[in-house]
Amino acid sequence: MLARFRPYLPTALLALLIFYFGVNALTGERGLLHGQLREATLTEDVKKLKALRAEREELQSEVRLLSDDNLSRDLLEEKARTMLGFADPSDYVIRNQQ
Repeated sequence: MLARFRPYLPTALLALLIFYFGVNALTGERGLLHGQLREATLTEDVKKLKALRAEREELQSEVRLLSDDNLSRDLLEEKARTMLGFADPSDYVIRNQQ
């Protein structure tokens, strides 16, 4: 009985492989049906990248102002007060409730 179906086994195996890859091409993680999800993820990631680049630029400018070559005394004083928790008597202090 197995001898009767033996010539059809390669064809059946090929059909199963085509079916498997076809289903994955449509519904897989990178399938055609997940295009909108990929676009939404890409848009979100681009927004995060822009925010991180802006934060990096801000940090680089602070580093430039705090370097030995170009020391900004105002920024240095502000950082020291923030880190140490000191305030000038003429400053208004607003505390965050956390």
